[in-house]
Amino acid sequence: MQDEIEFRRAAESALDALKKHLIAREEEDEAGFEVEEQGGVLNVVFEEPAVKFVITPNAPVRQIWISALSTSFKLDWDATAGAFVLPRTGEKLIPLVDRLINENKQD
Repeated sequence: MQDEIEFRRAAESALDALKKHLIAREEEDEAGFEVEEQGGVLNVVFEEPAVKFVITPNAPVRQIWISALSTSFKLDWDATAGAFVLPRTGEKLIPLVDRLINENKQD
């Protein structure tokens, strides 16, 4: 298990990569969302429908939490994959967020 410093470094790196990915996606197509960062927390704010995804590191349990589509997703660090992964599906952070954005667009 990671110590808190290792977790913070990994979470900061993962969230920074996610933010860059989302900003590029926001600019390249009619994404219909904006990315905001506030104190290490990423918010993905949609215009239609008016929805917000919240993506935040949770240091005490060493997870990244995503609140989206009325559900909480808790990603654990997977040392083998070198990424935060949703245990239930095996999805890494960026593909999971992309899937959730696409599901939100379909509603």
